[in-house]
Amino acid sequence: MKTLSRKISVFFLTLYIIFSSLNVSAQSTPETFADLAEKLMPSVVNISTTQTIKTQSNPFPFQFPPGSPFEDMFKEFQKPTERKAASLGSGFIIKKNGTVITNNHVIANAEDIIVRVDNKEYQAKVLGADPYSDIAVLKIQSSNEFNVVNFGNSDKARVGDWVVAIGNPFGLGGTVTSGIISARNRDINLTRYDDFIQTDASINQGNSGGPLFNLKGDVIGINTAIISPSGASSGIGFAIPANYASTIIDQLVKYGETKRGWLGVRIQQVTKEIASVAGLKETKGAFIGGVSEDSPAEKGGMKSGDIVLEFDGQKIKTMRNLPKVVANTMPNKKVAVKVWRNKKLITLKLTLGRMESAQEFKKQ
Repeated sequence: MKTLSRKISVFFLTLYIIFSSLNVSAQSTPETFADLAEKLMPSVVNISTTQTIKTQSNPFPFQFPPGSPFEDMFKEFQKPTERKAASLGSGFIIKKNGTVITNNHVIANAEDIIVRVDNKEYQAKVLGADPYSDIAVLKIQSSNEFNVVNFGNSDKARVGDWVVAIGNPFGLGGTVTSGIISARNRDINLTRYDDFIQTDASINQGNSGGPLFNLKGDVIGINTAIISPSGASSGIGFAIPANYASTIIDQLVKYGETKRGWLGVRIQQVTKEIASVAGLKETKGAFIGGVSEDSPAEKGGMKSGDIVLEFDGQKIKTMRNLPKVVANTMPNKKVAVKVWRNKKLITLKLTLGRMESAQEFKKQ
């Protein structure tokens, strides 16, 4: 009887543990986002911009072929025309003085920028913008103090975590959507340094530049792009991780521009064939296809055919890792680079240049 009684006790204890764990999981699922939305919405702004687009008008229903004698004859009838174009986006306030973060593509080439906060409109100016990361910093032209939001640690965001997006889709303003993190470290070939957070929270045109929040109310991403054949939300949206964005934003606020490290190499993917010939047991690293003349790489002894496996203490798993790691390192820093050469691992010491000052960069 004692044995039976002990088995029954163990059985009910097991059930208790199972139901307790289920109860904890149920409690962790938010019943409502209302309190969070109410707290965060005053810090999310709607952005509208205008720019003048110049076009060449042609009064004729046809085009003259290049070199035609009639081309010059009728050129006086083809006069340039101008029209105003407007675009919409989102942003969020990170400083009480009205410092706003958004996407560069939201304000690119804008002549006028209007930021709307709590149904009030303000003029704004650009403090700094970076097309390569698609991040821009604005300053609201007002002496008022504004509600702010803080950046969270995007590295701690996990696939499956709840997230909330707030923005200005289709100009509607103040729109809240929710979802989960669907994937991390996405590369969609949108920027040089793609490392997106993917989410199924609804993101549409006009959401660009808006914040992606975790349930603590911290910004873990800047909503930037969607994949959708129709142009509307299909449940595949992408946000720039907060940790990466913060580095760019700090530079834009401080200098008005970015300061990225520059190595001066041309790289390609390490294939199985390359790894086999080089004597690498794993397919990893970045293959150096060429070294620019008088570059930090050349001065540091790097050669074509090297495979970079580690840069400044960070492992280089794929070709795409190297540009990101180099760009996130400050210029003039002395770094150690581990490369695979002649079936041996060697360490090179070099001093990084600045990408924005490199001739290669200026020509692009």
